[in-house]
Amino acid sequence: MQGLVILLVCLTVGSACAGSVGVSNADPFEREGRIVGGQDTTIRAHPYQVSLQTKKGSHFCGGSLIDAETVVTAAHCLVGQKAAKVFVRLGSTLYNEGGRVVAVRDLAYNEDYSSKTMEYDVGILKLAEKVEETEDIRYVSLAEETPPTGTAAVVTGWGSKCYFWCMSLPKTLQEVYVYIVDWKTCKSDDYKYGEIIYDSMVCAYEKKKDACQGDSGGPLVVGNTLVGIVSWGYACAAELLPGVYTDVPSVRDWVLKTSKAL
Repeated sequence: MQGLVILLVCLTVGSACAGSVGVSNADPFEREGRIVGGQDTTIRAHPYQVSLQTKKGSHFCGGSLIDAETVVTAAHCLVGQKAAKVFVRLGSTLYNEGGRVVAVRDLAYNEDYSSKTMEYDVGILKLAEKVEETEDIRYVSLAEETPPTGTAAVVTGWGSKCYFWCMSLPKTLQEVYVYIVDWKTCKSDDYKYGEIIYDSMVCAYEKKKDACQGDSGGPLVVGNTLVGIVSWGYACAAELLPGVYTDVPSVRDWVLKTSKAL
């Protein structure tokens, strides 16, 4: 979530997205990720989860710690951002206190990212100091292959917990369990997105529980492997409109190459 204003825009326009979705009038503000139908959890259960924050401590996106100095997030979280103005809170169940806050020395997002189609929605942050693993801070592995459709996964974040009337973000980390839907199935007639799903994406779905599952940039995980990055979704908990994620295997090489270059 990039602030309450964007959240309110999402809530206002999101209901127009029910039914078949066309890309011609797609608005990125309609594609925000957030936890719906989840439950409280702890950072120790998901120690790779981080919060991207402003200098004043306002949470605006999630991310995943993949090594001592690298965080993976969504490209749309980083567009227009300057490294000196972004901070990362690690090792805390609460986004607004506890854990450890680290400055960012550099950032980058995929050069093929499109704000219109949401393809290649991936970016990385390089921390200003290395972070060692503890019980509450752990690195997560990058998936090399997309799990098959039907695989159980978990998504976490501090995003809004409902579609309407939730005027503030939860302070406690939320989790929700969903099931992988490969991109070809997600764009098929089984669901409502159609042609706006691309091969750099993966979907995840759980009927009547969540649709936009998670906080933008946050992790979709199977075991201790990052398989998706929360990217977008129309409405919230809407039938046959799964949450859409950046497919980590599709962008893994870019993440590793760019991380070494920064």
